[in-house]
Amino acid sequence: MIPKVLVLATKNNGKVAEIRQMLDPALLVIKSLDDFGPIPQVEEDGDTFDENAYKKASKTAAYVGYPALADDSGLLVEALGGLPGVHSARFGGPGLSDADKCRLLLEKMEGVQDRRAAFECVISIAMPTGQALTYEGRVEGLITTAPAGESGFGYDPVFFYPPAEKTFAQMDKAQKNEVSHRGKALAQVADEIGKIIKWMEMHEG
Repeated sequence: MIPKVLVLATKNNGKVAEIRQMLDPALLVIKSLDDFGPIPQVEEDGDTFDENAYKKASKTAAYVGYPALADDSGLLVEALGGLPGVHSARFGGPGLSDADKCRLLLEKMEGVQDRRAAFECVISIAMPTGQALTYEGRVEGLITTAPAGESGFGYDPVFFYPPAEKTFAQMDKAQKNEVSHRGKALAQVADEIGKIIKWMEMHEG
């Protein structure tokens, strides 16, 4: 069987590494946006993770001519009314590093007793013709009072996962993939990869 090309609609090397680790290279040739020339940036202006994931996947697939996978995910903090939510990547405005965003979040949570939070992820796999499949994952945890750990990316240093007694940034990739929001959604993709490839073949060209 010739592996299918699947383009990840991201230049985030952390995401690319996580996804590559979970999907069978015998069935899929995983490429990222870095493997293609400049393509227009997709504006993530949807009101939900679902809208943003589909928009990124479908537009990327149309530009590159291959099936594309996009995820939109974010951190929902109970005490902040679900913020930063769909704005997680742009929290605090443009130009902030991951460390800056973590620092800003901890400032907003200073003195707050209710530290409950959840990461949510929606994965969309879209064909150049527009059809798409959707997968979702969620994990619940607590916001720390200080960053901890050197692994991962984004809000991982401030998201504490009680069953492991660690932040996501204190876990290695394999441990995080087993329990994370993206890991759960990707596990569904991996479980159904045979069906997904048949679906891709049905909707080719």
